[in-house]
Amino acid sequence: MKNKFYITTPIYYPSAEAHIGHAYCTVMCDILARYKRLRGVETYFLTGTDEHGQKIQEKAKDKGVTPQQYVDEIAAKFIDLWKELRISNDDFIRTTQDRHVKATQKVFSKLFANDDIYLGKYEGWYCTPCESFWTDTQVGEDHLCPDCGRPVHKEVEEAYFFKTQKYLPQLLKEMDENPKFILPIARKNEMMNTFIKPGLNDLCVSRTSFDWGVPILENPKHVMYVWLDALSNYITALGYGSDNDSLFKKFWADPNCEIVHVVGADISRFHVIYWPMFLTGLGLRLPDRVFVHGLLDLNGDKMSKSKGNVVSPLPLIKRYGVDAVRWFLAREFAFGSDGRFTSELFAERTNMDLANNFGNLVNRTSAMIVKYFDGVVPELRSPSEKEENIRVLTEKTVKTYEICMDDLKVSEGLTAVGELLNAANKYIEESQPWVLSKEGRIEELGNVMAVLVNSIVTATKLLSPVLVESAPKVYAQFGLNKEQEKYDLVYEFCPFKGNKVSRCDPLFPRLDIKVETEYIDSISKH
Repeated sequence: MKNKFYITTPIYYPSAEAHIGHAYCTVMCDILARYKRLRGVETYFLTGTDEHGQKIQEKAKDKGVTPQQYVDEIAAKFIDLWKELRISNDDFIRTTQDRHVKATQKVFSKLFANDDIYLGKYEGWYCTPCESFWTDTQVGEDHLCPDCGRPVHKEVEEAYFFKTQKYLPQLLKEMDENPKFILPIARKNEMMNTFIKPGLNDLCVSRTSFDWGVPILENPKHVMYVWLDALSNYITALGYGSDNDSLFKKFWADPNCEIVHVVGADISRFHVIYWPMFLTGLGLRLPDRVFVHGLLDLNGDKMSKSKGNVVSPLPLIKRYGVDAVRWFLAREFAFGSDGRFTSELFAERTNMDLANNFGNLVNRTSAMIVKYFDGVVPELRSPSEKEENIRVLTEKTVKTYEICMDDLKVSEGLTAVGELLNAANKYIEESQPWVLSKEGRIEELGNVMAVLVNSIVTATKLLSPVLVESAPKVYAQFGLNKEQEKYDLVYEFCPFKGNKVSRCDPLFPRLDIKVETEYIDSISKH
């Protein structure tokens, strides 16, 4: 594991307010950032908004405001939502900020001076919602955008182009030699078969038909095409192209820093094909991984702002708490696969994992320690085969969790922790503490309590990147001091002798499935 970690979300297009699809990507990145910090890795986490382009200009005009006023309002709502979701980003980059505008102009100028960009004329099909140019073959006879399925229109204008063929050999070499450069692997095959093998055209990188964008210094009637502008944020946010580039040197320029971009499937080709080419032209290293997460649908229909079939996380957070929302997004579907949001899945996952498996274990254990040992965690003495089995499973769980998380397999890592919690609940039923107490078998009863506390605290530490509000409550309930809260204690077994335990309200009250599905359906836009 490298000693530094730089992770980015895509910068979201503020053409409408954020929904749970945006929240999914941001929460997953937040979990990975928190995990790395938990392991002592110096971490920098970036998110933001991509605020230029023809669509923004048109929407602002329709609303009777300036483009800047339009994006200011929506960007503020993104920032507010990330606060509600307890996102721990280190920076929020906006492409209208001076620091980005000036630096990205230098990016264009450097590529232009390097003969990577030339002036020509664009004639082809353009999708305004996706800010994408397409060929005749790609749009087909129906002239529909391959990404969003909406109609495209003909554009003819003077434009600058980036020479993609110049850097295609280096890109193919990276894709061939680094199997984890593009994940999941199916995305690499998609890029090859859909975009590269049919023939990669030079990329249009400027526009003259609108003016809401970064002006090109060499020819101010042109504004930078949104993708060169937007993609550059990953380095401009670190100070690339400015007088203060210490963060850039600390993270991007350091070979001991792991760089991970997490993006949605709908924008993967720009990150997988063109962004590496831009970086190569700038003489910079490539990211270690471009991870393409799946898309969410709502009751079987692909979720999108344009369709209006979206779910806002805010009422969910208000009613169920932020941890329930974060848990559903992280646990319900494998990171990298498409997922489905339904009211039933949300309520059932909350009950099954949080109320029953985790919350009930915490409540039962704390109650028994208060009842049987006056709230003091007993010492593990002469453990039996049952205790030894839990110890072995705990070690295996920690190892599996770390391997999965380091490989970005978040849901698999959480599943492993769930198996430890299952085992702890089963251990209660098999050990029958109430019988041990009645028969006066105090040492055996003490062993059960010590092992249960260890299982709960270990699981809580592993789940803390997800359960950001519940984890501190569990630490307090089981009397952990600051040293005991440190991650490295997961490698020890039952070190909590003498801790004072208290009873608290249930972490996750059990939901009435019928009532809650009706509520969630009422706030969903179909």
